[in-house]
Amino acid sequence: MNKTQAKKLIHRLSEDIEKHNHRYYILSEPTISDKEYDDLLKELITLEEQFPELKENASPTQRVGAKLEQGVGTVNHRRGMLSLDNTYSIEEIKNWYKRVIKGLGHEDVEFTVELKIDGVSASLTYEKGSFTLGATRGDGVKGEDVSHALRTIRAIPLKLKNNVKSSLPELIEVRGEVYMCHKEFEALNDYRKKMDEALFANARNATSGSIKLLDSRITAKRNLSCFVHSYGVLEGGEDVKTQWEFLKKVKQWGFCIDSNSRLCSKLDEVIAYCQEYQEKRASLSYEVDGVVIKINSLAQQNQLGMTQKSPRWAVAYKFPASQATTTVKDIVIQVGRTGILTPVAELEPVECAGVTISRSTLHNFDEIKRLGIKKGDRVLVQRAGDVIPKVIKVVKSVKGKAATKFKVPSKCPVCKGPIIKGRSDDVAYRCTNSFCPSQLERKIVHFASRGAMDIEGLGESVVKQLLEHGKIKNVSDVYFLKMDDLLDLDFFAEKKADNLINAIDKSKKMPFSKLLFGLGVDNVGAKAASLLAAHFEDIDTLLKAEKQDLLDIHEIGEGIADSLLSFFKRKDTKAVIKRFVKANVNLKEPTQKKISNKLKGTSIVFTGELKNLTRQRASALVKENGAKVVSSVSKKTGYVVAGESPGSKYDKALSLGVSILSERQLMALLNKSN
Repeated sequence: MNKTQAKKLIHRLSEDIEKHNHRYYILSEPTISDKEYDDLLKELITLEEQFPELKENASPTQRVGAKLEQGVGTVNHRRGMLSLDNTYSIEEIKNWYKRVIKGLGHEDVEFTVELKIDGVSASLTYEKGSFTLGATRGDGVKGEDVSHALRTIRAIPLKLKNNVKSSLPELIEVRGEVYMCHKEFEALNDYRKKMDEALFANARNATSGSIKLLDSRITAKRNLSCFVHSYGVLEGGEDVKTQWEFLKKVKQWGFCIDSNSRLCSKLDEVIAYCQEYQEKRASLSYEVDGVVIKINSLAQQNQLGMTQKSPRWAVAYKFPASQATTTVKDIVIQVGRTGILTPVAELEPVECAGVTISRSTLHNFDEIKRLGIKKGDRVLVQRAGDVIPKVIKVVKSVKGKAATKFKVPSKCPVCKGPIIKGRSDDVAYRCTNSFCPSQLERKIVHFASRGAMDIEGLGESVVKQLLEHGKIKNVSDVYFLKMDDLLDLDFFAEKKADNLINAIDKSKKMPFSKLLFGLGVDNVGAKAASLLAAHFEDIDTLLKAEKQDLLDIHEIGEGIADSLLSFFKRKDTKAVIKRFVKANVNLKEPTQKKISNKLKGTSIVFTGELKNLTRQRASALVKENGAKVVSSVSKKTGYVVAGESPGSKYDKALSLGVSILSERQLMALLNKSN
């Protein structure tokens, strides 16, 4: 390849990669897989290594990162990055609004409301459409030059999109919030825990640490993102008249803006938005700590002006804090339905994110050791995802005689039965007594839950009474309860008892997948239960399955396979299944509705990773057309469908002369059958 050809290919690859970045990070509409994206990037890197003189500053390869030999420099902001005044109640928002109206001489106003992302403020400068400088907020006057790190963030364009409808300015400096979403933060801390490194207290700290690293190759791996929310300087190009117009324009240029932002014409709408997202914040994929309220008109913003520290035309409404400090009153042990012992910290009640927290899981005994937590310690707690309270760290450790170091129990705290630790890589300790009252109660409650057999009325208090009165001893006994058994319980009248009996009877018709999930097999969640039931179709076939048969199912791994085999070998499990049969409980999955019978009698084996279909969906499609999905290849096999990185089944199919189909050929075959 000569230099001219390489230049054309580099240009095309760069454009394609940035288009895919835009679709993935800005539009949330990816059109290629992660592997296909990586392949394009590798091809571009190889070409630029062969022709280094063709590498541009705006090349997508600059997002990979590099190591700085010296520290970062400081940057003088062209326009100060001021902080916002905070409000903590609806009354305070109304008082701010009164000041705004007074300052404007009682004009009508519109508002732009945006979520206040709990990240790190950044300034991004573009000259003639190209990214030239990225800086932190710093003290508002000076910040740190972190261009090397910000280049790695794919949500930040290296070159602005030149839209005819919205011409590019000669120079623009936009402000935004760099953040790390929940799943990336959890993955980072999981990795650091494995490497025995200190954990980040929250996503904001992780983000701040990531963009200040001298080695931006590490930053690139942390998958940071960025929302643009305002600008500092705009020179040349078209003027914007409102904040809402600005947001729409920067989106056209290729920036990412928060889609939850809203234009409001009245203060009541602003207040409703604040209340709405205070409730919704737990469901978002990133951390927010409030709402930013801005006067929409830029002319009115200029009229209102600034104080020495903050703009008068904007204010932040802060949600209740999601972190708080409190004292550990005690550490107790909770026994789960699978026998796992979970340590729980009992806390001095503390207000956190609008609720009072008095208990927090400590997950496992290794976590207690890592935190170094003891009874009497002062700790920082957080509502993880604003729902589950979690101890982040010890902020003040109790010393001397008052310090009571926690010890792992030698016996189950509920039944006094023996406890064991599983595999060497397993952190869990378990009670081995399958008749442990705590396990039984939780197992039956889980079995009756909405996601499993959906037996309305069979909640914790009822199950506890049934066990205490000796009416049931395992989950199958539920199907042999009579009216008299229920009328013996507290608060049970005839109508309530009749409703529960009817709910139990109705649950007998639930699909096999729901029952399998309800049995509470270790490692088998709702998705795995659905996969297993769809593949084996009934309990008899599943009971005959060997380990390899289980592993042949895509997404079923060693842990699930071992748990299933161990569970179905137990005498008490076999006894429960016999009782299900006696009670006429459904133990079959509904058969796949057939679209066509043209593949009837054809057996199909899947091997390798499919690109466009999940293995479960592909299996369902061939079953709908009359075929049967099998796990092993023989001369009688109709087709072997091979995805990426096929295994030994592919080689066996070749040796036996069995027809091999690609995913595309499979779809063509199904379309022909239909």
